[in-house]
Amino acid sequence: MSVPSRLNRALGLRLAIFLVIGNIIGSGVYKKVAPMAAELHSSGWVLVCWVLGGIISLFGALSNAEVASMLADTGGEYAYYKKIYGRFFSYLYGWSNFTAIKTAAIAGIAYVFAQSLNSLVHLPAVLPSLADLRVLRVFYPFEAFQVKLVAILLILGLTWINTTGLKTSAGLSTGLYLLVLAGIILIIVFGLSSSQAVPSQPFRLAVSEGAAPVTISAIFTAMLAAFWGYEGWNSVGYLGGEIKDPHRNVPLSITVGLLVVIAIYILVNITYLALLPVPKLEQMHAAGSSIAAVEAVNVFWGHGGILFISSLILITTLGCTHTTILSNSRTYYAMACEGVFFPKVSRLNAARVPSYALWYQGIWACLLVLSGTFDQITDMLIFAAFIYYGATTLGVFILRKKMPDAPRPYKVWGYPVVPALFILFCLLLIGNTLIARPREAAIGLTLILLGIPFYWWFTKKPA
Repeated sequence: MSVPSRLNRALGLRLAIFLVIGNIIGSGVYKKVAPMAAELHSSGWVLVCWVLGGIISLFGALSNAEVASMLADTGGEYAYYKKIYGRFFSYLYGWSNFTAIKTAAIAGIAYVFAQSLNSLVHLPAVLPSLADLRVLRVFYPFEAFQVKLVAILLILGLTWINTTGLKTSAGLSTGLYLLVLAGIILIIVFGLSSSQAVPSQPFRLAVSEGAAPVTISAIFTAMLAAFWGYEGWNSVGYLGGEIKDPHRNVPLSITVGLLVVIAIYILVNITYLALLPVPKLEQMHAAGSSIAAVEAVNVFWGHGGILFISSLILITTLGCTHTTILSNSRTYYAMACEGVFFPKVSRLNAARVPSYALWYQGIWACLLVLSGTFDQITDMLIFAAFIYYGATTLGVFILRKKMPDAPRPYKVWGYPVVPALFILFCLLLIGNTLIARPREAAIGLTLILLGIPFYWWFTKKPA
């Protein structure tokens, strides 16, 4: 039996939209409101950061959509950057996805799945005697090892499922997210209609008594958490070679999918903030119990609500881990086909799926699970991701100069103001992260720059 050499264009617009939603809605919708409250000490400013994060992500998505409508192909930005910046920068983006961005997203979401499972069944401790072991005084491989072990098993299991075929994987993602959307809508309806909800509380801009005033730096730092919630909106672009009519359906699915998620996030965070005062959220974060959704549902549904929300978090993070594994492996496949990644990764299996790309991605994601805590992983990847989000948006200006007559099925709304504002924000976010989160920024930059000697090695190898 011959092994296929081309990907299969099997995904229509509906499945592409669900893949966008599936790549975005993960742990952030349940977990990040508590660290944001601890940073800002104000429910109103937390909500402002969610709204700003959605608007800024939409500006980036609209700019990305113009580039995608012109250049849609397998690998997403990896394919776009070859036309905009050349082969080396394109490679460095793909390498960054592998080492610091998308595999870290897989690790982070799987970690929250395992945390939620632990809250339901209380996993027994594994290797507790090694819990305090530090590697290079930075990494904590055996801290909460029972949780990390479950996250690793989830990544490996979903990686195997994704090797069985594209439509099976996409269908599973759609089914899971219909359940997730139904569950989140229930939280919003019952939470806001609860007698315990304080409808005005989410809109109070005043800080907690004794807390420092809100600063610009605190807003940017809190928005790292919000952007983790929105992370993944561009991932459908990696499947450009497997989407029908990609020049239309890739930009349309990104825009529609992100708008749906923004509406859901604003409503569900209004619900959390109406049920939980900021001092309570700050206490939860300080105690390391920062899944606000669990406590919020407990307010109006009691113990049965805890079981419901914990199950919903399990389904959500399962679906998001699955969808993130599905879409992002295609970048490494495209790189290997062009000789700038490990050669085996260019092979497809009998189901026309890049199975080696999936397994390489899965193994590295497992190592990242061992490297640190959830918030450290997500802050690192958001820092790295916004370097490239800004580069893609700058590409809108470059392509309008380099290829003024090229067909553009979609042009970014508000040009040149919208893409310019997004680029400015990316620069501010990157600068603030270097100051406020130097450890996470340093790890992200180190992993990105490690790609330079590997590029020399890949390109010097004989064909």
